[in-house]
Amino acid sequence: MTQMTDEKPSERRIDEADFLRIAKHLHRLTGIYLTAAKRAMVASRLRQRVKAVGLGSLTAYADLIHSPAGAAELEEMIQALTTNMTRFDREATQFAHFDAEVMPDLAARARAGERVRLWSAGCSSGEEAYSLGFRVLDHCPEAARLDLRILATDIDRRILERATGGRYAPEQLAPLSPLHRARYFDWPDGGDVATTGPLIGVDDALRAITAFRLLNLLSEWPFRGRFDVIMCRNVTIYFDAETQLRLWRRFFDQLEPGGVLYIGHSEVIRSEAPLDFDALGAGVFRKRGARLARVGPRFVGRSVSVSVSGSKPACQTVAIAAPVTGAKGRFAEWRIEGDL
Repeated sequence: MTQMTDEKPSERRIDEADFLRIAKHLHRLTGIYLTAAKRAMVASRLRQRVKAVGLGSLTAYADLIHSPAGAAELEEMIQALTTNMTRFDREATQFAHFDAEVMPDLAARARAGERVRLWSAGCSSGEEAYSLGFRVLDHCPEAARLDLRILATDIDRRILERATGGRYAPEQLAPLSPLHRARYFDWPDGGDVATTGPLIGVDDALRAITAFRLLNLLSEWPFRGRFDVIMCRNVTIYFDAETQLRLWRRFFDQLEPGGVLYIGHSEVIRSEAPLDFDALGAGVFRKRGARLARVGPRFVGRSVSVSVSGSKPACQTVAIAAPVTGAKGRFAEWRIEGDL
């Protein structure tokens, strides 16, 4: 995830008016809310950008980013004012929940021909998305041959390049189990997690099921379907209450009925957002409701396992009948015969 961090105060301060202009512009663009306590950090970070674009002051820089000529600089500004903090298996209890309570059903549905999608929103350098991928492949080694994929998005183009590269220092893999370290990374001969040698790359099986894309969470989302799992952790703590509320509602709408949302342990979905979730644990929410199976036309007339969600999710075998909507692409929604 991409988030804000504090720095030691700089002796060179930013004018209050310039700080407010920049802070308000960043908020409009990204939803990130900068308090006055971030003023020294903004001055320190942006002075490097002032030099890079050949300007003489932060006032001139504030003018630039508010002008048409500064459109290309906005991405640089966002990257300068954000820091990426993440690690493999962060908030391990949520990955344990996903592994034990969610992924077995997703694997069964994928094997039955259904479309299964997971989204790591604010993925930073990729550790969260790959941590999901470990569990996907543990339960479903053949995932790349099925319609089961992980989407990972972030606002920072450079950090996404690192995530796509999927290469990490050995010490970054220390939080992982020995099984995951050995199974899902391409170690050189004799490699060991205790060494500090060359970067270690994720294996091709993980790359095959994971896609990284640039996305601002405040922009329009170009998704054609819903997600079964959304993981967005320690991102909204840098947003104001109104932006948080809007994002929770959008996540809810983007989840399949029965889908699971994971948020940071310090994040809260407030009562002002009356969303039909069941709270399953710290930062874990399941969207109530039954879902239609989404399978390919070749499965018509066959029996498949489908999820029946609600306060007590279950799995049931039913028959696939005629499509509810015409299949213009590869998949469509199909009516289920049987009593759910």
